[in-house]
Amino acid sequence: MKQYDTYKESGIEWIGEIPSHWNGIRIKHLAIGDNTLFLDGDWIESKEIVFDEDNIRYITTGNIGEGRYKEQGNGYITEETFEKLNCTEVFPGDLIISRLNPPIGRACIIPNLGKRIVTSVDNVILRPNEKYSRNFLCHFFSNAKYYEYTLLEGRGATMQRISRSILGNIKIVIPPLKEQTTIANYLDRKVAEIDDLISNKKRLLELYEEEKTAIINQAVTKGISPKVKMKDSDVEWLGEIPEHWEVKKLKYVAKVQTGRTPKIQSAEINFFENGSINWFTPADFNGNDELFESSRKVNLDAVDQNEIELFPAHSIYLVSIGATLGKVSFFPFEASANQQINVISFNEGKCFPRFGYYFLVGNKEMINLEADHTTLPILNQTKTKNLLITVPHLKEQQSIVRHLETECARIDAKKDKTKKLIDLLTEYRTALISEVVRGKIKVIN
Repeated sequence: MKQYDTYKESGIEWIGEIPSHWNGIRIKHLAIGDNTLFLDGDWIESKEIVFDEDNIRYITTGNIGEGRYKEQGNGYITEETFEKLNCTEVFPGDLIISRLNPPIGRACIIPNLGKRIVTSVDNVILRPNEKYSRNFLCHFFSNAKYYEYTLLEGRGATMQRISRSILGNIKIVIPPLKEQTTIANYLDRKVAEIDDLISNKKRLLELYEEEKTAIINQAVTKGISPKVKMKDSDVEWLGEIPEHWEVKKLKYVAKVQTGRTPKIQSAEINFFENGSINWFTPADFNGNDELFESSRKVNLDAVDQNEIELFPAHSIYLVSIGATLGKVSFFPFEASANQQINVISFNEGKCFPRFGYYFLVGNKEMINLEADHTTLPILNQTKTKNLLITVPHLKEQQSIVRHLETECARIDAKKDKTKKLIDLLTEYRTALISEVVRGKIKVIN
């Protein structure tokens, strides 16, 4: 990578040296001149939000990605609310900077959404002077060194934010307009190339997961012997199964229980204080086949006072409500769970836990079909007990489990390699933006 001929001190610690012809400028001074703006969005309360697309689009911090607009949410305000609150209209081409983490100070250029736009108070509207390239600024506000600095300037215990005043006084560096355009065009092209590669790798991860699910489903519904005689299971979604297999309801091969949340008895009794017992919630499911440790733990008093159930080792934990319904994990030790999880403890004389686990993983669609779908999908304990499961002979179950552990390990190794490539590409993308916009690398036409 080529560097500039001469450098000078920027006077900005987190930037260091810059090309001699570059200059420092405070963010707020980017908006000096006619038709410029550096202003907080509007304080719009939830009661004023409507969901009728024929109104004015309301965008929040959730719409602000790192250098890109994210289409999500469906909030609007009426013309009447706009006038009553004296709202500031956002126009296509405006930069919106989020004052909330993560990360603080990220920005994007607002596209043409085909309707009028307003934004929330935790966003800053930046309409810069024409001397400054919006695309260059957008890339600058996507660099890691800048995020490190804004984080230090942020305030707040749980959700950090930066004030518009402090944000506006942050000094950045900027080259002449022609060079801004050259840099922006270069980064637009390079970032798009890297993002395409990342997207392809993420799609590959999805394909690996589909392959894994298909292999599991085949093994737990058809077996692993190609020569075995088959019979009709009389279950539509199962189809044919090996002739010597049985199909049983889960309740006949396992005990199904539902977790609980300890009640708050008084200020003096806290069942989570000095907790040592894992108490799982759906948030603890990390995408792996095993649970490792819960984010919250309960103490022995919760067990002694019958406030929680203590489930046996080698139980299967099944998320039974919400968007993650059907997620399954295995835990090798005694533990507890909240009411959003059904816990399945297999009778090892009838069905091995790992076989039962693989069956549930491979038939997630069946689980979702059995759930009640109202405001939230839910699979209660009774429905869980009545889920159907194939039951081969115990020796065959062991063979299937060994086969699947080998196959899953093979696919997981490929997934891990792909994830590392995604991490490397992401790191390269971050480093490239940071180096170029701070003048450490010279971009050549």
